[in-house]
Amino acid sequence: EMPLDQQIKGLHDDLYDVGFSMAEEVGDGIVVRPAWEDELMVAVPARHPVLAHKHVPLEEVLRYPLALCDPAICEGHARQVDRVLQRYEQQPLIAQRVASYEVMMTLVSAGLALGLAGAAHIASGRGPGVVARRLAGKSQMLATYLLHRDVEPSEMLARFIARVDSIDSADGSSAAEDS
Repeated sequence: EMPLDQQIKGLHDDLYDVGFSMAEEVGDGIVVRPAWEDELMVAVPARHPVLAHKHVPLEEVLRYPLALCDPAICEGHARQVDRVLQRYEQQPLIAQRVASYEVMMTLVSAGLALGLAGAAHIASGRGPGVVARRLAGKSQMLATYLLHRDVEPSEMLARFIARVDSIDSADGSSAAEDS
């Protein structure tokens, strides 16, 4: 994990063959390919009032303080979540912008904020005291992209890209939800 600008520099400098990012606008000389999607969910402290909802309306989420990813660190994730939030008139109450999903889950677990993240991130970083809930309405999906230099890929890299292209984004999409 690293900021997008460092990842792009590493790809251009041939330090890395490939990278993954949630940002699709990366500049010249880099190919951006959709890799998979993950459902946007809300991480909720145990015993929080929004747990009365099996699927939480985003309007309800916006009534509470949020821990969101820092755009300087998690640029693509922050952009995608901000696009979802901009569809609503109500401005989010941002308790803290965080540098990692682990910090987000810590704030949620402590009862200081709700978190918005992909189902896989919530499932992998969720500790005791954090419950994952789907958002009400149409599922909002967060995209992850595979990045590589705009040159003919090596045989090994071409096989890797083909393998990523074959990933079924529906696999495990509800793994983080607790009833």
